[in-house]
Amino acid sequence: MNEAASQNWSYRQLERNIKSGYYHRLLSTQEGVNKTEKCLPAVIDTKEFIKDPYVLEFLDLPENIEGKESTLESALINNLQKFLLELGKGFSFVARQFRISTETDHFYADLVFYNYLLKCFVVIDLKTTKLSHADIGQMDMYVRMFDELKRGVDDNPTIGIIFCTDKSETMVKYSVLQESQQIFSSKYKTVLPSEEELANMIQKENIKLLTEQD
Repeated sequence: MNEAASQNWSYRQLERNIKSGYYHRLLSTQEGVNKTEKCLPAVIDTKEFIKDPYVLEFLDLPENIEGKESTLESALINNLQKFLLELGKGFSFVARQFRISTETDHFYADLVFYNYLLKCFVVIDLKTTKLSHADIGQMDMYVRMFDELKRGVDDNPTIGIIFCTDKSETMVKYSVLQESQQIFSSKYKTVLPSEEELANMIQKENIKLLTEQD
């Protein structure tokens, strides 16, 4: 109710967010989400801004789009307003294929946003496959480059989110994601999950939280 009121959701948006499990996905964040607190204002909790998974059923794309990152990117841009609503509060679109250059090379980040509540850049890298070590390394480089070359004096450290179709918890645990204060990986769905899928997802995350507390 608080989120609906503060974000001025329409009835249709509220109904959609209920069906897509928005609230539960908001709680279903990275294991180390509190690690970002050191680099963000104490009054802001990053877990309110990053969900796992994201539901992108409004793109009208098939469930399997492996190898079609450009198709996914174009669909997100064409549905930017809906994508911003799915991302959550405070996000402003900056650019697609954002070029960031060093003295010798040019690199292109898929999507770049600025969150005016977190006061930082948010770089999103789109993948149509399972998360890999190479994806994590690439995002780590983007975040470091943005912090050094684009981050303003009053900005907080850049946040990077890797959108992937699946991920191994073992890889998350034994990679830079485990200790990083700025890099996250989130699964996404291009179809609206069923009630059973939502229930299984919630149960899985509750078990994970209980395990972490123990």
